[in-house]
Amino acid sequence: MDKTEDIVSSILNKKVMKQGDDDLFAGLEIQSTADVEIPANLVDQVIGQEHAVEVIRKAAIQRRHVMMIGSPGTGKSMAAKAMAELLPKEEMQDILVYPNSEDNNNPIIRTVKAGRGKEIVQAHKIEAQKRTQTRNTLVMLLILGIVGYSLITYQWLMGIIAAAFIFMALRYSTPKEGMVPKLLVSNDPEVHAPFIDGTGSHAGALLGDVRHDPFQSGGLETPAHDRVEAGAIHRAHRGVIFIDEINTLTPHSQQSLLTALQEGEFSITGQSERSSGAMVRTEPVPCRFVMVAAGNLDAVERMHPALRSRIRGYGYEVYMKETMEDNPENRRRFIRFIAQEIRNDAKIPHFDKSAIGEMIREARRRSNRKGYLTLKLRDMGGLIRVAGDIALQEEAEIVTAKHVLGAKGMARSIEGQLSDEFIRRSREYDLTVVDGTAVGRVNGLAVMGSDSGSVLPIMAEVTPTQSKMGGEVIATGLLKEIAQESIKNISAIIKKYTGKDIRNMDIHIQFIGTYQGVEGDSASISVATAVISALEQIPVRQDVAMTGSLSVRGDVLPIGGATYKIEAAAKSGIKKVIIPRSNMPDVLIEESYKTMVEIIPVDHIEEVLEIALVPADKDNFLAKLRDMAINTRSRLLEKPPTIVNPDA
Repeated sequence: MDKTEDIVSSILNKKVMKQGDDDLFAGLEIQSTADVEIPANLVDQVIGQEHAVEVIRKAAIQRRHVMMIGSPGTGKSMAAKAMAELLPKEEMQDILVYPNSEDNNNPIIRTVKAGRGKEIVQAHKIEAQKRTQTRNTLVMLLILGIVGYSLITYQWLMGIIAAAFIFMALRYSTPKEGMVPKLLVSNDPEVHAPFIDGTGSHAGALLGDVRHDPFQSGGLETPAHDRVEAGAIHRAHRGVIFIDEINTLTPHSQQSLLTALQEGEFSITGQSERSSGAMVRTEPVPCRFVMVAAGNLDAVERMHPALRSRIRGYGYEVYMKETMEDNPENRRRFIRFIAQEIRNDAKIPHFDKSAIGEMIREARRRSNRKGYLTLKLRDMGGLIRVAGDIALQEEAEIVTAKHVLGAKGMARSIEGQLSDEFIRRSREYDLTVVDGTAVGRVNGLAVMGSDSGSVLPIMAEVTPTQSKMGGEVIATGLLKEIAQESIKNISAIIKKYTGKDIRNMDIHIQFIGTYQGVEGDSASISVATAVISALEQIPVRQDVAMTGSLSVRGDVLPIGGATYKIEAAAKSGIKKVIIPRSNMPDVLIEESYKTMVEIIPVDHIEEVLEIALVPADKDNFLAKLRDMAINTRSRLLEKPPTIVNPDA
């Protein structure tokens, strides 16, 4: 480490000490994560999901099914593994499949104690080998006798033909060695309960399958029972099966899964109609498992209704939280999470106090909420590993805050990298303007992915309508449903604050560079400002960016991703950012951006217009805005409401 790095490390350590070790580290007296005690049980290692843990404990005791819904990386698979550890102790079983002498296409299923299956199969194989060896010896003696007799009688040709005929006859008439039973599911008697991850499994891997036999006659065929393959539901017998993104299963697979849940057994058959395995169907195979289904919010809508009803009726539904309160107890848990990730990785060094402090600050920032820590722990785990890799590359014995800061720059998401590239190119081609003024042009802000923002230029123009049906609002830029609805709501604001009759006007709104589309209503104040600017021909400050939703009464409503949007504006060179006042507690921008941008909280669209617009006579303009709003309210109050009688 050179002199510069020593100075940086010293500054970061002072920064941690300044915030107070007792406060940041929740009273933990540690020097590094090596001093943190990690619980032995997996369920005690789950961080921040107290409700889910409580449900898992209850469901395990009663062997109930559980469906966990939440964002990726919030601990669904870890909770499912923990449930397998909590299941009541049961005697595990091996499952064997035997040939059926009466019907080859209906193999027989038998269960035995765990560990006995291998012994039974091995005993049958030894017995079959003995029978085969004895049969081969007798055949060889018979053939040698025939060949010897033919040599003595000088009838060599007839002797060879007779020997070949006998060999072939015995070859196709004797029982096959392959008729020994097949071990379908093998369990270790020492294992408490199996945990099977069936995520992404196709029908055969999930429900079992029967392999195709290309040689179905002529003595070359494989016995039907020997082609049977167990599915994930059978290997999870008396254990737990975890299926993430359950809505991606086909309707047929979900229906079959429902049948298995109801019956506790499920026959195995060929999954392809074109396969010879489709003719085979075993006796019912035991599959009494506990299912933990998981998915994002859209999984609920696309899931088979009967399958979800079964889970709700005989189990629990749990929503996985994305944040937890930033209090001493939860900070201690988060520090333990860092130690757990380091132990599980087993390759990276431990984190010192400065690195732990920087990780806690990053968890606060990624929560997007004041007073909370993020629970998207998979992403945080990735940051931990990258910081550890940087420390290893530098041959450091311990990870410091400097390594964590380096990891934050290196381990950025694709969206974050694209955002930086978009900002750079926008400046090169003047798509993003950050100084001067312009009529009908506003710098809006948007979120890219889940952890980055971008500047979203919005332009508006007003033209006389060419349609006999009257004017309309035309918005372009791949707007999705919520964004389109927000444009309609803005029409009320325009009428209220301009006082103009827009029935004979076409209002054109263009979102610049929205190649991936626009969703949400966080650009509402930007659109309203751009349209009012175009209608009144009043310039808009280009060193100001804004984000916020609007009510039809002009109230500025909260939005998401405020931190990332402000940072994107700062990187673009914008000096001021207007945000909803209710989002101020959520702003947790990096220290480096705090001196680059001024954050202005607002409650109403009037405040936005006062800050962003640059009229020739500002006092008269502001008075006009207030008068327009008052006159509009007065006209509405004077006009008696129209009462519609639905029975008329």
